[in-house]
Amino acid sequence: MNGRRLSFAAAAGLAAAMGVGRFVFTPLLPIMVDAAEVTPSSGAVIATANYAGYLVGAIVLSVRPSINTTTSFRLWTLVLIASELAMAAVHSTATFSALRFLAGLASAAVFIACASTVTEHRADGASPGIAFGGVGAGIAASGILTLLAGPHLSWEALWLCSAILTAVLVAPAWTLRVHPEPAGRSEAGEVNAETRAVWRTLLVAYFLEGLGYIIVGTFLVAAVGGHGSTSVGPAVWIVVGLAAVPATVLWQGVARRTSLRSALVAAFALQSVAAVLPALTGNTLAAVCSALLFGGTFMGITMLTMSTAQTLPIGRTAATLTAVYGVGQVVGPLVVAPAIGDSYSTAFAIATGVLVLGTVASVRILRMSA
Repeated sequence: MNGRRLSFAAAAGLAAAMGVGRFVFTPLLPIMVDAAEVTPSSGAVIATANYAGYLVGAIVLSVRPSINTTTSFRLWTLVLIASELAMAAVHSTATFSALRFLAGLASAAVFIACASTVTEHRADGASPGIAFGGVGAGIAASGILTLLAGPHLSWEALWLCSAILTAVLVAPAWTLRVHPEPAGRSEAGEVNAETRAVWRTLLVAYFLEGLGYIIVGTFLVAAVGGHGSTSVGPAVWIVVGLAAVPATVLWQGVARRTSLRSALVAAFALQSVAAVLPALTGNTLAAVCSALLFGGTFMGITMLTMSTAQTLPIGRTAATLTAVYGVGQVVGPLVVAPAIGDSYSTAFAIATGVLVLGTVASVRILRMSA
């Protein structure tokens, strides 16, 4: 498979596993709440179970990279589809949570498989920009599905449609040949103190991204959902997805003209703006601008971070980075939950502070020599 075909196959896998399989719960949650099947608080528990599954999957693959194979990759795609089908047949928070935990495990496995395969084949013409753009396409697809079918179908039928959409999207990804990430790409003696400092700071920055981005991603739709129109939330989610589709290719272009590290600083700074806008005002226009900036940066930061890590003589970078990102995602909602009252402004303010710290960390990486 040539590099471009590999890139689009990986994009299809990421669209299925991340854009739909992982994130479709965001636009479906308000519909499930309206149907009195879940409460907002139980919805948070279910979402956290998904984040926890993602974290566990990433940790397992960072410790046991040998299980990141073509066969296991395909099996996890089937688990993901089955978990979505099963969501339509159960009605308890505990079962919902268990299924979303499984979906999180599967999403992590598929993400690491696709990300590591593309980054390892960059010399063959594989494009991380194209591959990571698949996440945005999947998010937009899940938003469009909810916007168009939501008024006409039950939440159970919407989960069935989501499973079908996931299966259709993931089909091209089955052509990928997945191999375990290498333990290292150099002799241990070549990993000097400067390189280790860059790697540690990159891990800190990516942890902060996981923590800050998940706050925005979790509460942005809910924050704008009370404007008297059920279409506002899904529409904003579609904006996030559509902005994310070309974003990774654009950030790849920025990185070529400047550097990976300079582009990472810019992406973090713009995402900080995305977080602060809804903290300052509940205006719908501000929410749309936030969605554009958020969609335009969150996968860009992922791609730039993964690509920066690939330039270091460190092994198993995709799995390790995904693990620290997963920790941030689990911690994020727990940090802001006690501060949320009648408004989400405090949550977005916290996210802004976290992302500003991430910007500072990325500036430090830029100034390092390794």
